[in-house]
Amino acid sequence: MPAALIDDPRLRELARMKRVSLACLLLAVVGLFTSVAAMGQPGAHGGWAWFKAFCEAAVVGGLADWFAVVALFRRPMGLPIPHTALIPRGKERIADSLAVFVRDSFLAPEVLLAKLKVFNPAERLGQWLRQPENLETVAGSVRSMALEALSLLNEQAVRRAIGEFLVARALRWDAAATAGSVLDVLTRGGRHQQVLDAALQKVGDYLATDEMRELVAGRLVGYARKEWPKITTVVDTFGSIDKMAANMSDRLALELVSEVHKAVSQPDHAVRQRFDAWMADFIERLKGDPFFAQEVNALKDRVVQRDDVRDYLEGVWTTVRDSLEADIRREDSALLGHLRASLAALAGRLGRDPGLADAINEHVLSASGALVERLREGVAGHISATVRAWDDRSLVQQIELGVGRDLQFIRLNGTLVGGVIGLVLYGATWWVSH
Repeated sequence: MPAALIDDPRLRELARMKRVSLACLLLAVVGLFTSVAAMGQPGAHGGWAWFKAFCEAAVVGGLADWFAVVALFRRPMGLPIPHTALIPRGKERIADSLAVFVRDSFLAPEVLLAKLKVFNPAERLGQWLRQPENLETVAGSVRSMALEALSLLNEQAVRRAIGEFLVARALRWDAAATAGSVLDVLTRGGRHQQVLDAALQKVGDYLATDEMRELVAGRLVGYARKEWPKITTVVDTFGSIDKMAANMSDRLALELVSEVHKAVSQPDHAVRQRFDAWMADFIERLKGDPFFAQEVNALKDRVVQRDDVRDYLEGVWTTVRDSLEADIRREDSALLGHLRASLAALAGRLGRDPGLADAINEHVLSASGALVERLREGVAGHISATVRAWDDRSLVQQIELGVGRDLQFIRLNGTLVGGVIGLVLYGATWWVSH
């Protein structure tokens, strides 16, 4: 017997009831033999006949119920009597029946969803989150889980495994095809023209600045003095080459800004058409030119495998992880503070926004229904497999501890009720014969 069952109070109660029912049966047997012996004496009928009838029927009833109870769990006296040891022999059938009963009675989707609907998860969640101590409970749980996760990710073996996994995935990644698909989506409907507009606008704004004009004028003067020193000397004699360069710079800037504004305002401008053609050709090469795609992927592989890139990413991750851990460990953690504030805001919103609560309840019910449908068969299968895996002795012990005490009452009642029935039958036959 398993050690866990030795101190089980149900085992002691079962043993006590077995002794009581056995004692009652033995008393009936002793009474039967006593009455038979007494009736062998001359003139010793009368009350002894009634007593014999009671004891005889009580023995029959007690033995019959003893056989019935024992036959549930084992073969009576080890005899191979048909239809005995019903529970061990029918273990598979019991396992399947129990699994179906639990599945259909406790895991029926309509029953669970009806109870969940009455429960009103959104309202209960809002009420629970409105309690400050519950917010602290959530924050504390999140802090513990986050610290455990960061500690796990900081393990050298874990970091190495994650790094190797990411590198392997990056090397298998077709960067050219992905870039082509992404750019195809981004340029669909002329969205890339908005990027060009923004770039042209920035260029136009920069060209119109005094800083840009002074830079161009200075470069023009420097280039002229270097390439044509004699001409610039003559020009300086009659005027100022710096002033001429400034005027040329202003005019050049005005022309460039004007051209940029035309490109921004005219949808069919040559700049836009060339940009469209270049972008379409680039996307097509990414998606359809194997040699160009090979070059792009080769560049990607070289970047991924560079030690300095790995060291840089490792340093970024270490900095981020240390910052996260330092913040989470603080009592005034900014991240946990945002979490508390967000949960408190959610609780308040749930209390005053029935639409939000109804939406959450609807999604919870939908997700729960799908989850129950997926799990109920799994739970039933687990119950059936677990019961089937029990050895016969353990199965009998568990069931006998659960209902054995009540079955002993059946034995006891069988003895007493059998005796009473024996008295009734004896009285009826006596009345008929007299």
